[in-house]
Amino acid sequence: MSLLTRRSALGALLAAPLAAPALANAWRPDRPVELVVGFAPGGGTDIVARLFAKHLETRLGQPITVVNRPGASSEVALTYVSRARPDGLVMGLTNMPSFVTVPVERRAQYSLDSFGFIGNIMTDPTGLIIRADSPIKDVPDLVRRALAEPEGITISTSGIGTDDHLMLAMISRLSGARFTIVHYTGAPIQRNALMAGHVQANCVSVGEVMPNPDGVRFIGHGGAAETRFAPGVPTFKSMGLDFEMYSERGLVVPSATPARIVERLRDAVQEAASDPATRQTFAAQFIEPTLEPGAAWEARMRAAQTQYAELWRRAPWINS
Repeated sequence: MSLLTRRSALGALLAAPLAAPALANAWRPDRPVELVVGFAPGGGTDIVARLFAKHLETRLGQPITVVNRPGASSEVALTYVSRARPDGLVMGLTNMPSFVTVPVERRAQYSLDSFGFIGNIMTDPTGLIIRADSPIKDVPDLVRRALAEPEGITISTSGIGTDDHLMLAMISRLSGARFTIVHYTGAPIQRNALMAGHVQANCVSVGEVMPNPDGVRFIGHGGAAETRFAPGVPTFKSMGLDFEMYSERGLVVPSATPARIVERLRDAVQEAASDPATRQTFAAQFIEPTLEPGAAWEARMRAAQTQYAELWRRAPWINS
């Protein structure tokens, strides 16, 4: 054995006892973790939560229970998370843009300062579906009909200030069309309303449509380009409506959560989100995994809230 090799081996042996206590002291939950979702069971947010929980719990060593607390565009759920004991055992799954728009629209019971940011895990383009037997041909035809009969087309969203609602507000502003908007608490209820004829279109994300496309037509989405999960469905940009809109979902904990717990959760989320098995699970549900670490994600959310606050000042979307 060479002197260099012996020195390297000795260095490794000396370093090992120093590393062991750090690993031994790494935080681990001592009982099941609660993952709180602000929308009804069966919708896109709920599906993402349940898929990701299965991969994350193997990293944390405890089961993760998904708890649905729908209402007020996730304000009910996020308020619950913000007030939970800061011990790492309660996390919330956020929805962008409502995560940042709710405190802009009203005096919400939470703010961005209420949370520790773990990481964003996926993006999903927001789109429009109609019934397969609808006389509406496509997005330009829908706009033409709404221009000819203002508020004559009824469209559903999953709540005020959600990506669904803001997408519809952008279509209205760019085209001049006015719609009658009905706000529900999740995609399954929207689908029921569409199939029953109570509304003529739904604003929903790609991941909420493609697992069950029977009986509907997907006529457009807010992605930057055509998505692999909905081939042939045009973007709004390609139809002359120059904007993008996505649903993004990330994980937060109460702001007072100790740094060592936040860092452990960030590491676990990064491991789970980077795992090819997780990516394959998401892809099977037509969802694009997009990992963004906590610090970078927090900075982007704060910048986005500033932008939405300025947009709200100039053109509130509450009645759009």
